Amino acid sequence: AMKRAEDMLRKVQISDPTGVMRRYPHQLSGGMNQRVVIAMALAKDPALLILDEPTTGLDATVEAEVLELVATLRQEFGTSVLFISHNLDVILRMCDRVGVLYAGRIVEEGTSAEVFNNPRHPYTVGLLRCIPRAGAKKEDGKLDTIPGFLPGLGVEMPGCVFADRCALKQDICVQEEPPLYDVGAGHSSRCHFHEQAQDLPRDTEPVAITARKDRGERMPVVSTRNVRKTFYQDGHEVRAVEDITFTLAPGETLGLVGESGSGKTTLARLLLGLTAPDEGSIVELNGSPVAGSINKRGRDEVRDLQIVFQNPDAALNRRFSIKRIISRALNRLLGQSGQELDDKVRDLAHSVRFDTRLIRAKPSQLSGGLKQRVAIARAFAGDPKIVVCDEPTSALDVSVQAAILNLLAELQVENDTAYLFISHDLGVVRYLSDRIAVLYLGRLMEIGESETVFGPPQHPYTEALLSTVSREDGQVRNRIKLEGEIPSHADPPSGCVFHTRCPRYIGDICKTDEPELREVEPGHFWRCHYDVNELGALQQSQPNGEVTSTPVAVNGANGHATDGAAPTTSDDITDDATTVGDATNSDATPADGTDNDDLLGTHVPDPPADK
Repeated sequence: AMKRAEDMLRKVQISDPTGVMRRYPHQLSGGMNQRVVIAMALAKDPALLILDEPTTGLDATVEAEVLELVATLRQEFGTSVLFISHNLDVILRMCDRVGVLYAGRIVEEGTSAEVFNNPRHPYTVGLLRCIPRAGAKKEDGKLDTIPGFLPGLGVEMPGCVFADRCALKQDICVQEEPPLYDVGAGHSSRCHFHEQAQDLPRDTEPVAITARKDRGERMPVVSTRNVRKTFYQDGHEVRAVEDITFTLAPGETLGLVGESGSGKTTLARLLLGLTAPDEGSIVELNGSPVAGSINKRGRDEVRDLQIVFQNPDAALNRRFSIKRIISRALNRLLGQSGQELDDKVRDLAHSVRFDTRLIRAKPSQLSGGLKQRVAIARAFAGDPKIVVCDEPTSALDVSVQAAILNLLAELQVENDTAYLFISHDLGVVRYLSDRIAVLYLGRLMEIGESETVFGPPQHPYTEALLSTVSREDGQVRNRIKLEGEIPSHADPPSGCVFHTRCPRYIGDICKTDEPELREVEPGHFWRCHYDVNELGALQQSQPNGEVTSTPVAVNGANGHATDGAAPTTSDDITDDATTVGDATNSDATPADGTDNDDLLGTHVPDPPADK
């Protein structure tokens, strides 16, 4: 049995199956855990493998690796795959055929190419319009949304189940349930008016969301200089964040991207004061230094820096009503009470487009999108200067995601609020962000205007990340494969920390000399030895499909490079955890004992019940 288990781990491309067999799940990265689960599922040579959101929560490069692994194993084992996902880009890349499910019924089915290029049901059309198309920006217009809500479980609906939300609805739609019409080429649609589906009117007017153009001339609302954070594990230094310097202007969105373990959430916690930075780190708010710990910050400083967490189920106290959740934040941050507080609660609910008739409901009675609106209302309760958005839409389906992104963009314009926007979804980051910062192993590898970072020349790491998303014409790119996992923060490679996986590796200079973060174009900085023009020409002459990562393995103290050995992994620091060795996430109580609930009006998730 042990030999069979190790063989299966090798098949899912785990290089040290014997070592992995001795580890616990919390000691593995997200991608490694998913590989183990796939190995378990395939161990009995199944005829059908059901993958239920297998890449949700994984970063772009790990997601691409898992998807390629599934495709390879499907061919090797001859297994059919039922792939369930709300990520339509993943569905397009992975599936031969697509079935669109609504309220328990297949409303459209066909080949992937046919359904995506020629949708014949209004619901499918609506879903595709909700996605930020490749290259789309908030200045191009709001994302379209789907009006209304899914019917409740068990609700009997005469006629078409989508009729209440459909702009093409006519009398026949509420009287007769449509059959699955054959629209040709193995393509079927459950719509009486499938020929008109693509003429579906937009639910949201395509009004551009115009940001201020003078943000570069205004005093930054937040600035950091040489921010560092070191943890200690088994006597070793673990440098989670190393020498981060940036500014954020009022009304600006800075997108923060990078693989899991790159330090994104740790950096956010340092800004918020939930984790104290190393001595010598400087965080300034409105031009004045602030204390590293939230316990030492004044009410105004706490009020000015707020956060929207990834999972509203964990962030909202399920025992409290929505009114009480928002009221507590207002009371703590503004000191409001009585009628003034009640009026402000309703004003906040209106500002996030939340139906005030639901104000006495509890989180369990709300949909995911409504719960996230409550979390956003709470974050804006104290009129913050900056809001950290830590994966605020990753747990939502595309229609709800579009509504939340529109809301965030509108609130930013109305309140002149700055956002630090953390996400693995590069299309979403590009849509909302004015500038983008790329983190790798706790270092800032590239930062610049959104259009500059997304267009060549790019830092080689940025280039690899962007190769996982579709091109602006909708076609799938040839991915740059980064061999190996992100190295350990406890033993980073010498020289450039990315050289062990770099697809544009030059030579010894990458091993021995750490590149500085330098300005290569006005407002565009990167940490790479390449000349900007030389790398730009190379990227133009060698497109993604012709580039592979040839890793230089690291071994020994301080990550000195040697040839042939396997790279050090980051299994000891998974998913941006800030408490080394634990499965701590950004929603949990910090290692220093700071209680988010007491200081920010946020809820610390309860521990799981005893089993």
